[in-house]
Amino acid sequence: MNLPAPDRLLELACHSLLKDEDLAISSLELLPVELFPPLFMAAFAGRHSKTLKAMVQAWPFPCLPLGALMKEQQPYHETIQAALDGLDLLLSQEVRPRRWKLQVLDLQKNVHQDFWAVWSGNKKRQKVDNSNTGPRSPLAPLEVFIDLCLKAGTPDETLTYLIKKVRQRKGLIQLRCKKLKISTVSIQNIKILKMVQLDSVQDLEVNCTWKLSTMEKFAPYLGQMGNLHRLLLSHIHMSSHITLEQEQQYVSQFTSQFLSLLHLQELYLDSISFLEGRLDQMLRCLKTPLETLSITNCLLSETDLMHLSQNLNVSQLKDLGLSGVNLTNVSSEPLQILLERASATLQDLDLDECGIMDPQFTAILPALSRCSQLTTFSFCGNPISMAVLENLLRHTIGLKNLSHVLYPTPLESYEDVRGTLHLGLLAQLHAKLRQMLQELGRPSMVWFSANRCPDCGDRTFYDPDPILCPCYTSF
Repeated sequence: MNLPAPDRLLELACHSLLKDEDLAISSLELLPVELFPPLFMAAFAGRHSKTLKAMVQAWPFPCLPLGALMKEQQPYHETIQAALDGLDLLLSQEVRPRRWKLQVLDLQKNVHQDFWAVWSGNKKRQKVDNSNTGPRSPLAPLEVFIDLCLKAGTPDETLTYLIKKVRQRKGLIQLRCKKLKISTVSIQNIKILKMVQLDSVQDLEVNCTWKLSTMEKFAPYLGQMGNLHRLLLSHIHMSSHITLEQEQQYVSQFTSQFLSLLHLQELYLDSISFLEGRLDQMLRCLKTPLETLSITNCLLSETDLMHLSQNLNVSQLKDLGLSGVNLTNVSSEPLQILLERASATLQDLDLDECGIMDPQFTAILPALSRCSQLTTFSFCGNPISMAVLENLLRHTIGLKNLSHVLYPTPLESYEDVRGTLHLGLLAQLHAKLRQMLQELGRPSMVWFSANRCPDCGDRTFYDPDPILCPCYTSF
């Protein structure tokens, strides 16, 4: 007779104990520390709220990674509420339980997975500290970590309940958030951020159709995020019916907050209408070198680009994106200088839909050929000839790390001025580039051609036949 594995026996024992929740709760005082995680997992899976509430109060580890047990697209309001109620009862006591060690309740998903993997038997366990520290008085506030997403519509039920508890236990619970997303929400609704320890925010995305005057009201919150590593701002528009002086005041109030972002590494600016003529004002407020800079779908002047190329904080860039920035009537010199300054570190370069033509592209090839760490280069949507593509290939063939190049369909691939694509011609040109790669000793380097589909607007890839676009299934 084959007996169940020890971990399976433990799971069965936990389920058996939970059939009588009162018995399970009364046994917590004598329960070995090693049995807390498997019993908690079983109680969580079975949604035994009463037991969960009691286990939070007796939790013998510094961190309870509750979010790691949550699956996507499933409601957990009652479960989280039970955990918060347990905290509330705990914090109301003048002397906390002798076994209690909880300092952090983590509601973030996809973190601390190893903790539960160890206790479910999937990873090797380390020695557990079973020592008792005696009765503990409430000292440092208890921290609750969440991933916060503020959006239009009905407020999240769980978040509303959590904020209620933070208010009730003011000073005893600190709400912390590493990832913060704000999308299509009124500035009035972000007052909830007053309840968050904003120095805990490391990743911020603001994707709103906000006006500059609204952004100016948000600026003080941004200035408190001193540990921010990644910042994305999208669709910020100019305010109407304001004077030029007011506009400059709003911009200054906003850009001055960057002085406090001492750990910023990644900056993404998309569809920011006030950036033209003011990029330098923002860049001068950066205090640390950036690893990623993405400016997309923005209007920039040649002066903006020159300031960008000369800024001290772009010389260590690993990722540079200027997709959708019109460079047709701009000198190639700023971009050439920028590539030269970042040549020792640049890994990914995106110049899609920039309107770059043959003369400008030819001018930046020497600088591009010195980007020794470059791994991917995309410049789709630019009117480039086959001759320049061949020249690009020769200039970059020595870049040993370059593995993927996404290039526009050459001008010679079109049948007429209306932009009708001749797939046969494109296949011939694509084959020619592949042959050159083979002859030059880089057959493994991937070159894909891409173009916007005239019917759906989605990007169509050619290798050499069209792929990823259903509009071309008839070919």
